[in-house]
Amino acid sequence: MQTINFLFSVVILIMSVVIHEVSHGFAAYKLGDPTAKYSGRLTLNPIKHLDFVGSFLVPLLTYSVGGFIFGWAKPVPYNPYNLKNQKWGPAIVGAAGPLANITVALFFGLMLRFNSQLAFLPTSFFEIIASITLINLLLAIFNLIPIPPLDGSKLLFAFLPYRLQGMQQNLERFGFFFLLIFITFFWQLLLPIVFGLFKLLTGVGA
Repeated sequence: MQTINFLFSVVILIMSVVIHEVSHGFAAYKLGDPTAKYSGRLTLNPIKHLDFVGSFLVPLLTYSVGGFIFGWAKPVPYNPYNLKNQKWGPAIVGAAGPLANITVALFFGLMLRFNSQLAFLPTSFFEIIASITLINLLLAIFNLIPIPPLDGSKLLFAFLPYRLQGMQQNLERFGFFFLLIFITFFWQLLLPIVFGLFKLLTGVGA
């Protein structure tokens, strides 16, 4: 049973990160950059997006060690210099991924909240809905952290005044190092936020 739950969770995670990445590419395309389209990445076909480490090894590790599942797909490529809006374009592209996950979480979370209309369905259906909601909330909140290369950094940089552009360059240079520190020591800080939003949406505890 535990193996089945893990496999379901991996499938949900993969499709959630695919939606996340395709949303980045679609936003960039609408803003004038066809890179993702020409790369064949504006598709929900998961095979085009899978990353061996982020889509398989990390989910297995986080599930085995922490009892939750997390991971990522290959980033959808885009060229920020092609965007029509050079100041806000990267922020819009960055925000598209988390917004897509929040939209998915809203849809399924509210379905769980008003489950009385679906009472004829088996309990396993609602467990799957709960997993979809929780995983998408986790992806959205994690990616909104303002550390490069996460999406939150694109939003942060859009609001930085010109005189602080040097800070952006330093953050981008050492971003992966800062992100590794955060994941190693501080990722637990996200859980109360994720669980709180889950309860707000669904009316039940995670």
